[in-house]
Amino acid sequence: MADFNTKKKILVTGAAGFIGFHLSKKLLEQGMRVQGIDNLNAYYDVSLKRARLERLMAYPGFGFTEGDIADEDAVNKLFAGFQPDLVVNLAAQAGVRYSIENPRAYIDSNIIGFFNVLEACRHYPVEHLLFASSSSVYGNQEKTPFSVEDNVDRPISLYAATKKSNELMAYTYSHLYGVPSTGLRFFTVYGPFGRPDMAYFSFADRIMKGEPIKIFNNGDMYRDFTYIDDIVRGIEAMLCEPPQKDAGKDPFKVYNIGNNKPEKLMDFIHALEKALGKEAKKEFLPMQPGDVYQTYADIDELIQDFGFRPETSIEEGLEKFARWYMSYYK
Repeated sequence: MADFNTKKKILVTGAAGFIGFHLSKKLLEQGMRVQGIDNLNAYYDVSLKRARLERLMAYPGFGFTEGDIADEDAVNKLFAGFQPDLVVNLAAQAGVRYSIENPRAYIDSNIIGFFNVLEACRHYPVEHLLFASSSSVYGNQEKTPFSVEDNVDRPISLYAATKKSNELMAYTYSHLYGVPSTGLRFFTVYGPFGRPDMAYFSFADRIMKGEPIKIFNNGDMYRDFTYIDDIVRGIEAMLCEPPQKDAGKDPFKVYNIGNNKPEKLMDFIHALEKALGKEAKKEFLPMQPGDVYQTYADIDELIQDFGFRPETSIEEGLEKFARWYMSYYK
């Protein structure tokens, strides 16, 4: 567990989101002051976001603003009032396939919104800005595992392009204005209170309703599935350890944060069926635009710098997800 100064004030954007909720909850349990902001948009079930928020509101150290990071005035007002020491930017329009049909939502949230956060970090200086990037930046490259040293100049979805843009923008702000920034390339995060638009969640829905699940590329895909508790541990380890400005080196880093063990999609589905106690009806389909064949995180730098290693197997993680799913949806 990271050694925190509990007097630090932490701003979490996207606090009602999947990762934002779990991170905020863990920090609050350790006595930290957390201020959340979220626009509670209808990209997926708003009642699930409100259920996450309800649990966070039970902690005296939690404050919440319903607002959009694309609103410059709202962001500046929040920074001026709360004066955060640390910022974790998890607010973003997510989803690869949705970005093909609704590109403007990604520019508004992921580009303009992130720019507003960077500007606020510049004018209200913070000790560390951590921000969500994505394994999607690697596109369809064949070399594995994916290393942060790899070329990521060929994104195959607008979502991936906005995440690569975030890394470039943050680097520029660290170079020009000295904002210490760390980018987190997340690899297929899953677990309780997860996002209903993610494949494992929609699979669970359809399996329990007796409806067929859609399996793309005929099931021939690999994903570095990463359990949410491992993600939170990784962020905790980095939170109070900003990159340092050395001679000729800007205070900026990017890390892969994933399980470092790609699983066959079909093996993941079989583990989910076992956890739910019900077999899926399966519909096999070709690859979808914007999808990638595999994701596989090289986390050597994360291990070297923070001693971080994921610990949760897909069997254990899916068992925990299934228990939550059964309880939440009765």
